Amino acid sequence: MSRSVNLVITRLLLQRRVSVMSSFKNSTGGNFLCNEPKYDFLQDLGIEKCNKGVYNGKWSGNGKVVTSICPANGRPIAEIQQGDKSDYEECVKAAQDAWKIWADVPAPKRGEIVRQIGDALRNKLDSLGKLVSLEMGKIYAEGVGEVQEYVDICDYAVGLSRMFSGSIIPSERPGHVLLEQWNPLGVVGVISAFNFPIAVYGWNSAIAMVCGNTLLWKGATSTSLVTLATTKIVSSVLEKNNLPGGICSMICGGSEIGDAIVTDRRIPLVSFTGSTQVGHQVGMKVQDRFGRSLLELGGNNAIIVGPDADLEMVAQSVVFACVGTAGQRCTTTRRLILHSQVYDKVLTRMKKSFEQVMSRMGDPLDPNTLYGPLHTKASVGEYQETINEVKKLGGKIEFGGEVCEGEGFFVKPTIVSGLSHDSPVVHKETFAPIVYVLRASNVDEAIAWNNEVKQGLSSSLFTNDLATLFKWIGPKGSDCGIVNVNIPTSGAEIGGAFGGEKETGGGRESGSDSWKQYMRRSTITINYSPILTLAQGIKFE
Repeated sequence: MSRSVNLVITRLLLQRRVSVMSSFKNSTGGNFLCNEPKYDFLQDLGIEKCNKGVYNGKWSGNGKVVTSICPANGRPIAEIQQGDKSDYEECVKAAQDAWKIWADVPAPKRGEIVRQIGDALRNKLDSLGKLVSLEMGKIYAEGVGEVQEYVDICDYAVGLSRMFSGSIIPSERPGHVLLEQWNPLGVVGVISAFNFPIAVYGWNSAIAMVCGNTLLWKGATSTSLVTLATTKIVSSVLEKNNLPGGICSMICGGSEIGDAIVTDRRIPLVSFTGSTQVGHQVGMKVQDRFGRSLLELGGNNAIIVGPDADLEMVAQSVVFACVGTAGQRCTTTRRLILHSQVYDKVLTRMKKSFEQVMSRMGDPLDPNTLYGPLHTKASVGEYQETINEVKKLGGKIEFGGEVCEGEGFFVKPTIVSGLSHDSPVVHKETFAPIVYVLRASNVDEAIAWNNEVKQGLSSSLFTNDLATLFKWIGPKGSDCGIVNVNIPTSGAEIGGAFGGEKETGGGRESGSDSWKQYMRRSTITINYSPILTLAQGIKFE
């Protein structure tokens, strides 16, 4: 073969290789968003093209590499190298070793560290809020609001660090005192979900830390960059105070890491946020080893509108409750139970409001956007399946019901009428912006419908009648953990305990006395007399 022919073949092979590499780059989304000037806030958070996904005082990661995808355009943001089982073992050991130091720090001093974490988050409020919008898909205002929620719970925890206390109880025996003492549990495992990738960890970590626990956090795989960025901020505070990073260990990984946390006897409490189906498995596995679980699971939340309700207030509340976060809040309104006297008026206004929201659909990072995408392509598929089921069951699509054309995972917010209150699809939670409008003849019927679903997270009643209000919040009213009046089902404050009943899991996070779930209670009897006295007057002589 002549030299010239060899050169031609070589040139063709090189061209083919370039073409293949170019195709591979395009197919895998080689142009990462982290390299583009529009997303320079990622550099402020320490996010690079390739990121280590394990922290336990040092950064590492020996597992597989995954790519984080932006739901607004379907493009890759950056890569994360997850942890494997060996990384997991190092994290647990680091958390256990750190607990030996952290538990000896006085509670108010622990509160001071949490205060500094809150301040560090304040300094990154805008950048971290933008990352939440970029990676999860919620609009910018909600992204910043979620970071603010972590800041707020840090402030709350600082006060709590000087307030949680035991009891002194009168003893029936002379020369005796009866006490209650609360002590930390040890290592707390936190498995959080994609829809609130930072706030749920904040609720758990701030309270658990002031109680004297250390943490091991596994965030959702699809929001790993938020997990990384948050951990970088928290770890900077620990390092500045010469405290072990194992106090707030973190590992990115798949279901095998989550299962390791759930089944690990070294982790006395597992806080899990996610679906009811997975949460049921988590609860069973933790109980099997006699551990504690704090479950925040599904919600099939309803707003009831009474005949005397302020319809202007209803109109303002319903829109955000139904379409905020593109229907991906656990507190999203999924059922709207309207008294027959106001049914037509409310439905008409809803359709107009949804139309206005559609005009402001777009890039979540744009401050003018009110409605963003679903989180993943799989979420779009679930939305489509539910719409098809609605149609098969005879439901009427009053608005929406379609996937939007163009890039990203956008769907139209959907209003469905014409289905029975106990229709299978109405009783099923679909994590998408679909609301079922139901017509009730009276408030008692509406309350019964509110309570008939398997979940019991959030509920709301719009009324100006005091008798109806007190029935709603009483023993024969809503059976949910969150019972609202004249406000929507979403948007809980940090000062109250957050959580639900029935298949929502029964866990409580954030405020009120939720701190007790992160501690163990000891009943202590001290005999300071020279005489041994048995209880109940028993004589054993």
